[in-house]
Amino acid sequence: MNPTMAKQWNVFALAAALGLGLTLGAPGPAHAQGAVPAAPLVRGLPDFTDLVEQVGPSVVNIRTTEKVSTRGSFNGMDEEMQEFFKRFGIPMPNVPRQQRPQRPQDEEQPRGVGSGFILSADGYVMTNAHVVEGADEVIVTLTDKREFKARIVGSDKRTDVAVVKIDASGLPAVRIGDVSRLRVGEWVMAIGSPFGLDNTVTAGIVSAKQRDTGDYLPFIQTDVAINPGNSGGPLINMRGEVVGINSQIYSRSGGFMGISFAIPIDEAMRVSDQLRASGRVTRGRIGVQIGQVTREVAESIGLGKQQGALVTGVESGSPADKAGIEAGDIIIRFEGKPIDKLADLPRMVGNTKPGTKSAITVFRRGHSKDLSIVIAEVEPDKAAVKTAERENRSKSTAAAQQLGLAVSDLSEAQKKELKLRGGVRVDAATEAAARAGLREGDVILAIANTEVASVKDFEAAVARADKGKPVNVLVRRGEWAQYALIRPAR
Repeated sequence: MNPTMAKQWNVFALAAALGLGLTLGAPGPAHAQGAVPAAPLVRGLPDFTDLVEQVGPSVVNIRTTEKVSTRGSFNGMDEEMQEFFKRFGIPMPNVPRQQRPQRPQDEEQPRGVGSGFILSADGYVMTNAHVVEGADEVIVTLTDKREFKARIVGSDKRTDVAVVKIDASGLPAVRIGDVSRLRVGEWVMAIGSPFGLDNTVTAGIVSAKQRDTGDYLPFIQTDVAINPGNSGGPLINMRGEVVGINSQIYSRSGGFMGISFAIPIDEAMRVSDQLRASGRVTRGRIGVQIGQVTREVAESIGLGKQQGALVTGVESGSPADKAGIEAGDIIIRFEGKPIDKLADLPRMVGNTKPGTKSAITVFRRGHSKDLSIVIAEVEPDKAAVKTAERENRSKSTAAAQQLGLAVSDLSEAQKKELKLRGGVRVDAATEAAARAGLREGDVILAIANTEVASVKDFEAAVARADKGKPVNVLVRRGEWAQYALIRPAR
């Protein structure tokens, strides 16, 4: 290669490395017809500096103290470690008495640290319930280093939301965002006091929405770094609006591992409004126990897709009982909104004001049925009623034997005890029935989408069922009901 050509190739290589797009000779296909290259989907990393200046003054540090005596539970740990142990449910280390510092009786000692943010200019502050739980004194520190003793207005363990009040005015309140506009992949920022380090800023993206962790609320999952002390701080979008409260992390080590969870701000504000109005949260209930609807059950009973919440038990005298909801029903809509998964129902009902008359749709033996129900207020669960021993009047007929069952009619006393209109008792379950999980003492309420009131009904329903397909059976066990699929051996 001659020096001139070598120089041209060096210039071309350098231009390519710098993304200048220089060409040698005839233009390539990308530029042949004057085509304009597509604009990049990602134009660069965000700049959070303006957001920090805007929202930072609204974020506060929260310290809590408790009164202890010399014979109290003081263990010598600093407040950050105490907050860590408390949040993740790890038992406090037992420090030998001789190693414990001697403290005067009833002395205030640090209990934990957390974060919060200002809801209103007159001093209402939102944080996590676990941050202020059990505190004798709550101290709020602003970014300008002013400190205030706070009054706990109210807290709600179920959602982990609390509101405290400080005597101040003219405070910089946050702006509340619209969670429905939040998108997976969107940049978000957190400000808090991890390990007591005031106004620490971390950032990341929204990893998932409506993340069901088994708690009452669907969480926002992010990869924003959250550590002990961040609890109660705000999750902020790129418009400077609060979209969540940083509450939990997933960790095997106790430290941040790239998965953190925030309470959606719309749910938190509903709780906050009730706490500010009355100091407590009221939730709706309808008095049912519910279970998962499996894909196989959904297909076998004609529901189509896997959806809804299976009613496995109905509390006597409850709103559900009065509305005519029965064990074995599948609740598929509440107030016109679909129940896509099990957790949707308690959240929808819980957010409904007690006393409200609501519409509910159930799927029962192949058909949808609309019911009206009056929502009651949540109360402690009632103890399960003990089931008495039943008579054993076995009728092992040919149809029952095909399914591995021996069944008998329920006596009037048994129906009254179980609050049932009909059904047949399982006296023995072998082979196919045993493989499906049935056992002696179960009560079969329906088979192949047909309600059974007696052994005669049971026999007729089995005779009509397709012998080549699994048979769905609605089974009552104690206070619970569940579907099972019996697959006769071929």
